[in-house]
Amino acid sequence: MENDPPPGYKGPPPLILPRPLPAPQKRGRGWMVLALILAALLMLSWFGSLTRYLGFGNSAGRHYVRGLDEVVIEESRAAHKIAVIEVTGIITSEPWDGSGLSIVDYIAKQLKEAAADGDVKAVLLKVNSPGGEVMASDDINQLISDFEEKSKKTVVATMGSLAASGGYYVSVPCDWIVANELTITGSIGVIMPSYNYRKLLDKIGVRPDVYKSGKFKDMLRGSKADDEILPEERVMIQGLIDETFARFKTVVKDGRQRAYTNNKKGRELRQNWEDLADGRILTGQQAYENGFVDELGNFDTAVKRAKSLAGISGAKLVRYEQPFNLTSIFRLLGKTEAPAIKLDLGIDLPKLQLGRLYFLSATVLH
Repeated sequence: MENDPPPGYKGPPPLILPRPLPAPQKRGRGWMVLALILAALLMLSWFGSLTRYLGFGNSAGRHYVRGLDEVVIEESRAAHKIAVIEVTGIITSEPWDGSGLSIVDYIAKQLKEAAADGDVKAVLLKVNSPGGEVMASDDINQLISDFEEKSKKTVVATMGSLAASGGYYVSVPCDWIVANELTITGSIGVIMPSYNYRKLLDKIGVRPDVYKSGKFKDMLRGSKADDEILPEERVMIQGLIDETFARFKTVVKDGRQRAYTNNKKGRELRQNWEDLADGRILTGQQAYENGFVDELGNFDTAVKRAKSLAGISGAKLVRYEQPFNLTSIFRLLGKTEAPAIKLDLGIDLPKLQLGRLYFLSATVLH
């Protein structure tokens, strides 16, 4: 055939194509995303602080007041304000949030804002606490007393479900105390926790060796045998308890007497009130009958009373909050905790520090 290949022809050589180059591996970009997020948060934090400083942060009932955000929780046409300050949970001097502030520091800042704002005519102290540390409770008590004396503004305590021991201690300097009939309050007393685990150590064959400079240097040491606990130790510890307890009763007596003298409409302490200051808890009704609180009611009752004592007909309710701050996030991320040895006794106990005095209700110890 005319188009047939010549004999011996094997055709063109096969076409060899080059191998495709491997696709470049994608490098991880997680760090870039994290950096962008942190940069955005930093800008938001800076922008928020700037707008609050310039006075543009008033949306949604929120504006800036000398380091705190003021949030309106109940509107009113009146220009007057009532500041609501909360005392919630165990009262402690330890930092309670990422800002590094303790509850004492935070209440001090809020009272400072309320004192400086001429539109704030009264303060509502909203208490829902079983108590806490002696020093922290006393600090808050003193802050409220100083605020009332210097600002001449009314402070009304409104008790929630629990306002006992230290919770009552911080309420008693207020001009007026409102409790619900079912509020648990009272528990006027002092406690110092300590646990002796010597018999447990003896069972597992552990013997403590202690070297000390004086015979009382290891007071309240939990590894002491019964014959190592000196009678003088018990006397000294009980003396410390009694002295702190006397301070508690003085605070109650002076606070209630001042409130009764100033208002003339409140409840006066009964003459035998100290018979009830033995650590027992009281209902709001029992506290009212014995003069520990002035009025039975709820939060709205306390608001009405605050307006009446402040001599105003209307007011918006406000509270103070910590503004968003990126440094608090960094503080939390960088927080480290020292290793701790935990002993499981098979019972749940509040996180109390041994050897520290507390105004704490027995309701959290069961």
